This record gives sequence, structure tokens and C-alpha cells, in this order.
Amino acid sequence: MRIILPKELINDKELTISGEKARYLISVLRCNAGDELQVFDGEGSFYKAKVSGIENKKVIIGLLEKVSLDTESPLDLVLVQGILKGEKMDWVIQKTTELGVKEIIPAITERSQVRETRKISRWRKIAEEASKQSGRSIIPMIHEPVEFSSWLMTDSTEHLNGFIFWEEGGLPLKEAVNQMPIHPFTNSPIHLFIGPEGGFSKDEVRLAEHRGLIAASLGKRILRSETAAISAVALAQFLMGDLNNNGESVNW
Repeated sequence: MRIILPKELINDKELTISGEKARYLISVLRCNAGDELQVFDGEGSFYKAKVSGIENKKVIIGLLEKVSLDTESPLDLVLVQGILKGEKMDWVIQKTTELGVKEIIPAITERSQVRETRKISRWRKIAEEASKQSGRSIIPMIHEPVEFSSWLMTDSTEHLNGFIFWEEGGLPLKEAVNQMPIHPFTNSPIHLFIGPEGGFSKDEVRLAEHRGLIAASLGKRILRSETAAISAVALAQFLMGDLNNNGESVNW
């Protein structure tokens, strides 16, 4: 059984948990005294723990030991996702979190049908639950939405490492990876840019290329945005990350 607690709460050998986290332990996980737990702080630390008791809708747990956990990808993947309608964005955040992204930046583009949102708290909770379910030791950072072109033009002297996926052109991803100017294992973030419904405009692609991004393709078929996001992250992890047999980049 896993639970994520804020780092500031993990400051003693015995913790008293209340509120939503306690309700989850009691009602969902059906915890009882003596049950063992895995406690994460969402920032890379992992602890073995045991339920000491339950009283007044609060759960008392004792931390047994801090242990090392190696479940994170060697890639520092940043997904820049054009905001999607309805539950599509929820799906992208959940699945790309499971696949190992470190950050997700919701973007408002020329063709965005959603131009403002109040779902940031919801998306952060989805990322937390997906991290817990997949056994990750960190929770991806879900940023506040940005206006795409303005964000790209900010500090425009700095080149970005990564790819903008465009259904109207671009290199096959494997070829694009081989043309990256910065090796993926240099702790440099790798940005994956996915457009909203309707994709990116030509001007947005040119602006991204000016910042150093490589225009890339996911094949001959036009994918829905949510399919493209999940496919791009999975392929990046296979070509450069930890989803291949030996955990090394493929033909770098």
C-alpha cells in the first residue's frame, strides 16, 4: 500500500495523518493497525512504515526506515501540451506521468479551443495519483498555463533541446533524435511539444525551430493530440530512456 505525503509532514518517526489522506487510508485501502505502508514525499524520498493505530478518523503511522528507490527515468522529459477539451487533458497527464515525464506545461496556442482553465488543481491531483499507482518516487510538476508564442519568445537567447511534433512535416523521430545538438544524458531537459486539436500553426513551428527545437513526425497517419502525446513520450523513453532492453539510448 502506497501513500504520498507532503515532505514537511515527514519530520518525525511517528506521524498523525488526518483529513483526505486519512480517509483514503481508512476507507479505500482499509488499513488496520499493523499494516505496512510505503510512504513517498513526491520529491524522491521513500520510506517503509507501519500503521500504529487508528483513532478519531486519524491514522497514526511509524516510519521504519528510509530506503533508496530507482524508478525514475534517466531522461528529464518536459511535455509542453496544447490544452485539450474535456477529459482528454486528464488522460494525457495520467498516462505521461506513468511513462515518466518530469514536468507538464499546458500551453494556449493559436488553434487552442480551450483558452483558460480552472483545472490545474485537478491535474495536479491526477499526476499525484498516477505517480502513486505507477510506483514513481516523484510527482511531475504541473505548471500554470502559458501563452505559447509569448512563452517561447521569453529569454529567446536560450536554445531548447527537444522536438515539436507537426503533422504537416518533420523528421522521423529516430532521425530527429540523432540530430539533437545536446546529448540526452547531460541533465539537459528534453522538451516534447504537442499541439491541441488542430495542431500547431506554421508560424508556431518556425518559432519553435528558432529556439532550437527539431520538427518531428510520428508517422504518416494523423494522430489525435492525446494519442500523439502518449506516443511521443513512449517513443522518447524507448529511444533515449528506460523503455528498451538495456536502458541505453538506441543508436545514439
